[in-house]
Amino acid sequence: MPILPSHYKAPLWIGGKHAQTILPNLLRKVVGVQYRRERITTDDGDFLDLDWSSVESDKLVIIAHGLEGNTNKHYILGMVKQFNARNWDALAWNLRGCGGELNRTFRTYNAGSFDDLRQVIKHALKKKKYKNICLIGFSLTGNVILKYLGDHKQEHPSQLKRAVVFSVPCDLYACSRNLTSGFNRFYLNLFLSTLKQKIAMKAKDFPGLFSHIDLNQIKDLIEFDSKITAPVYGYRDVMHYYTECSSKHSIGKIEIPTLIVNALNDPFLHPSCFPHEICQQSPHVFFENPVDGGHLGFIKDRINGIFWSEERAVRFLEEGC
Repeated sequence: MPILPSHYKAPLWIGGKHAQTILPNLLRKVVGVQYRRERITTDDGDFLDLDWSSVESDKLVIIAHGLEGNTNKHYILGMVKQFNARNWDALAWNLRGCGGELNRTFRTYNAGSFDDLRQVIKHALKKKKYKNICLIGFSLTGNVILKYLGDHKQEHPSQLKRAVVFSVPCDLYACSRNLTSGFNRFYLNLFLSTLKQKIAMKAKDFPGLFSHIDLNQIKDLIEFDSKITAPVYGYRDVMHYYTECSSKHSIGKIEIPTLIVNALNDPFLHPSCFPHEICQQSPHVFFENPVDGGHLGFIKDRINGIFWSEERAVRFLEEGC
């Protein structure tokens, strides 16, 4: 598909890429969303916490948060609220260990594993009420959704119509390196603090797996993925994990209409995360590359107002539903 021109510009008062990334996360309050939580059991005996916001529609949007996020993040609540207002049911789901309670198994989640996404979709289909289902993913789960859509298209249900993903690290190794320099270490340290806390808790239940790892020696995501993610999920090493799980290899295989939105000033993303050539050759994938937005920013005019990303997602998904 042709690269879509983007007319989005952040309001001048919010400043540059870091302010666009940080201020919405610190200051935005989304009110009016009331979840109904449902816990489902996974095929491996673990659990997932799903948060439903229903308006009794036959259209459903399934929304997934980013690395170490949860369903109460402002960008999730804002998206849920806007789709409810447009007469869509919304299902926001928490990745393993992110819903307020540590998960049961030694595995949590990673950037390329879509087994849990597949299970959430199947669970929604069991309701037997949805004619149209669409997916929205942010950052890490945007990568997961692109992997799922491209690598397992043969299993997609007919009800799955479209997808939108924002701020996607399509090249995992390049983005992990990008977070090690300059002010980006601020974000890196936030991620590592919660990731390490969870592994320290899991080490008590699985001492043979984690007790030999000195978490204090892990200084970046590449080390974390090398010592924990790659071996836990059976990859040969960290580069095998990054290569296999980077969605840039899957985008060209996607066969449902999909929109990727990555801001040029996203501090997390490496230039290799802007797949212009792949999307130009794909009949199904659209790429929009606004100048502004930061990482999961995309404020429209007010911190507590509707965000441009929410309007953009509604517009794209409703074109096919």
